[in-house]
Amino acid sequence: MILSVLAAAGHIRFEDLGLHPDVFSIGFFTLRWYSLAYIAGILVGWWYLLKLLAQPGAPMARRHADDLVFYATLGIILGGRIGYVLFYAPEMILHPLNILRLWDGGMSFHGGVIGTSLGIILFARRHGLNWLRVHDYVACAVPFGLFFGRLANFVNGELWGKPTDVPWGIVFENTVPFGMAEPARHPSQLYEAGLEGVLLFAVLAFAFWRTKARYDPGKLVGLFLLGYGLARFTVEFFREPDRQLRDFAEATGLHMGQWLCVPMILAGLYLMLTAAERRVRVEPTWGTESVA
Repeated sequence: MILSVLAAAGHIRFEDLGLHPDVFSIGFFTLRWYSLAYIAGILVGWWYLLKLLAQPGAPMARRHADDLVFYATLGIILGGRIGYVLFYAPEMILHPLNILRLWDGGMSFHGGVIGTSLGIILFARRHGLNWLRVHDYVACAVPFGLFFGRLANFVNGELWGKPTDVPWGIVFENTVPFGMAEPARHPSQLYEAGLEGVLLFAVLAFAFWRTKARYDPGKLVGLFLLGYGLARFTVEFFREPDRQLRDFAEATGLHMGQWLCVPMILAGLYLMLTAAERRVRVEPTWGTESVA
């Protein structure tokens, strides 16, 4: 405990940053940064997706992209919430009404990925599109949502990291039992915003704009799964496990988030290594030229 007190000395205190989970409140309505992050991620991701679709060989048209937003949004919300309940809070099954309380927080990215993927598959089958190539394009836009989401986690003062004495450590509130001194902690939310948001976006953008990766079905989504999986797996070493899953982390040696990243990493590697085998002549759904 003495080391924790010393670690907190001279560090930034979260309460001094003047951040608050709510943007504003009007009567019974409250707009939270977390909700705004989801909205911003979807809108900016949609805008960027249109930029990608304007290039030769696109797997769908503008009208398809507009329809896709509905499927993706539904997949994100349903998959993210159901995934959170199954992976992180199964006790909520005994209180079904609590599952509907989205405003209280509690979303799983891994569940959101599954939900969005199922939504894309249904969307592609309905319109007769190549679902894997649609995944490639959508994957390039996902880092926007990850970036905004992790910033919202930071503003909420949640999902903080482990105690540390690094100069940029932050003293968050209510991380230890009442009466104990709060230690400085890794701002793991910002680590994830940087790796899962900024860096992953840069890698995918380079692959899309500077290589022919988008013509190998599955390569870009594979790169996304691999990149996110490695980034999340790494950051979890600096992050405190969810309180209800601390015993699980101690028993298995890894956090739940890390275990969920293992199949993502393996799937990403598989899709990337086999992408060239799936390459065929690409006739554009929207654009002006064929791509070999």
